[in-house]
Formats: sequence, structure tokens, C-alpha cells
Amino acid sequence: MVAADLPIGDRIRHYRGGRRQDAVAGLAGISPDYLSQIERGLKVPSLPILYALAQELGVPAAALLSEQSPSEEETVGCPEAAVGRALLGYGPPRPCAPVPAGVLRDRVEAAWHSWQSNSERFTAAADSLPDLVADVEHTLRLARVGNDVAERRAVLRAAADLYCLLRSYLRRTGRVDLATLAADRAMRAAEDADDPLRIAAAQWNFGHVLLAADQPAEAEELVLRAAEQVATAHMPELERLAMGGALQLVAVLGASRRRRRWEARERLVDHAAPAARAVPDDSNVAWTVFGPTNLALHALSIEMEAGETGEALHTADAVDTSPLVSVEREFTFGLEVAACHSQRRDDAAVLLSLLALEVVAPEDLARTPLARQLVLTVIRRARAMHARQAEQLAMRMGLV
Repeated sequence: MVAADLPIGDRIRHYRGGRRQDAVAGLAGISPDYLSQIERGLKVPSLPILYALAQELGVPAAALLSEQSPSEEETVGCPEAAVGRALLGYGPPRPCAPVPAGVLRDRVEAAWHSWQSNSERFTAAADSLPDLVADVEHTLRLARVGNDVAERRAVLRAAADLYCLLRSYLRRTGRVDLATLAADRAMRAAEDADDPLRIAAAQWNFGHVLLAADQPAEAEELVLRAAEQVATAHMPELERLAMGGALQLVAVLGASRRRRRWEARERLVDHAAPAARAVPDDSNVAWTVFGPTNLALHALSIEMEAGETGEALHTADAVDTSPLVSVEREFTFGLEVAACHSQRRDDAAVLLSLLALEVVAPEDLARTPLARQLVLTVIRRARAMHARQAEQLAMRMGLV
């Protein structure tokens, strides 16, 4: 069984196994060079050649074609679907009594800590979130019609924090539509709670949703307006600096995605860096992980997306990720370093980076499209020894 998104060339290589490329090519009536180009994704075989290859490999022709997405019946019972169903109001039934706001707050904070620090965070989130979402939704409905104003505001704060977590989880499980819904609910809960910090955090989350939806200009406009509001908001100085800086980093990413690299670099240095100098790495205000190390990671992102791999790797050499409290940011850093090595065609370094990421965050590695692409590139392009190691990694990732 191979992954549904595995390209034709990689499927052919997988089913060829240990058989010599020239032998299979000859039996299929094509040249070894042509088969090599097919397996490296440089050529797409015609149907007659595809059928000939399938016959020589001893598999149905359909096995060499990309499979359809899983049917609704296959996905409705999966753990990830349960999270989405809970958000949409189809979660597990709740008892009549509401859950105290303090209990909800503690459970939401525990879920956030797990999401940011657990190497198997997707599994842990899928286990805990459906019940937590159902409890928060149920308690929030009761609190909105209750008379206890303080309790209602506390429930709204817990709800805003949870919806921000859901935004992150749902985006990384491929549900940008539900991530948008979660971001919108975070904004509404934060506004109803009249909590400036959570309003800013919700806008930061919405900016990331817009980036994921390939709307960098809209994300940039949103977060820059939010940053102006934060600058005059009534909140502790550390929170104001951290949220303002975090919003500026979203704007940095937006400018970079729009290929305005000079603007991204300028905003990073002139607007985000001064705040980062005053915010410790371990403060993690509103779960944004804003601080000097995160700032350095965004500097790497700009150069990587610009194709300036030498400068990006030089920046990476100076980064110490040990102060980070987020597995996700550490994973993203390592993945971007691997991407830089891939651009330089240093496949041994790519493989080494990917194997290190497997230790840090195996579930992120298996789920991230760029990581899957880099593994397949090493298999296609690297020397035999490294290609074999990459094939073993691909098996562990569920690619083949």
C-alpha cells in the first residue's frame, strides 16, 4: 500500500523494488534513460507504456496511478474528523450541568502545552479535543444566558484560547475551511470577553489562516491594523510588546509570500526586532512563541523563500533552538534548513536534517507536504546509499 498522493514515478520505483532499472525498461520496451526520467518525475508515461510497466512489475495498472481521496465512509470515523464534528456541533453529548470556567481553563492550557511540546501532538490532540470542544461549546451556550458576568467572561476567555488552538490543529490537518471557522469563533469569543490580549491573539490566528489560504496581502493588512490597536491597548507592557511583535512577524511572512523580500526584511528589523529584544523566549504570550529565537527563524524563512540559500544557512548556523517551547517552530526551522540543502542539491545534508526531524516530530514529518516532497527528491536524486535510507524513511512516514 502506498500513499494516495505518491506520484507515478515514485510508485513505479517502489514496485520495481530491487530489480535492475535497465532490465525492467528492456522488458517494457523502453530505454533505461526513459524509465529513469519517469521515476524522477521528469516524464509522464503514455498509457501503453504504463500498462507495459504494470505488466512487468506484476501489479494492476491502477496501482501506478494516484488513488482517489478516501471516501466519506472511510474518513467519518477517524480521530481528526471527530474534532471537526465537535466544532460543528456534532460532538459527544454533554451532561446538563456546565463545566466550571476554572476547570475549562486548566484543560485548555494543558491541551496547548501538549500541542506545543508533544512529539506526537496530532495523536494527543485528536484524543483530547473532541470532548474538550464539546464541553466548552456546551458551557459557553449556558454561560451566554446566565447571570454570572465574571463566570461568563472566564468561559469566553477559555473558549477564545481553545478556538485558537483549533485553528492551528485544523490548518495542519488540511482543513483550512474549519480553521477559518475556528479563527472566527476565537475572534467573537475574545470580543465578547472584552479581552484586548485575546482579541490580538485571535487576529494573529486569523492572519495565519489567511496565509494558509494563499491570501498574503489580506493577512498583512489585517495584522498591521491589529498591531496599531495593540500599541494603544490597555495591557501589561510585556504582553503589548509580544503581541505587537508577533503580529509584525505575520506581516513579514505576508510580504515575503508576495515576493516583496526587501519589505519583509525591513519590517523584521525595524518593527519586530525591537520588540523581540525585550521579550524573553520562554514568555510565550498567547501561545505565539514570540521572542528573539522566533525572530531569527523568520529571518531564515525570508532568505529560504527568496532562494538565498547561502545566506539562509548562515543565518541558521547562528540559531540555537533550545530556548523554544514549541515543537512546531523547531520542526519548521529544521525543515527550512533541509529545503535550503535541497536547493543546493546537497542530498546527504537533506537526509540528515530529515532524520533529525523524525526524532523531534515524527507526526509533523509524515504530514507536511514539503517534508514528503524532500524525501521523494532524495530518493530520486541521491546516491544509492542515501536513496535507500530515504526509502526506509518514506516507509516509516507512510509514503510507501
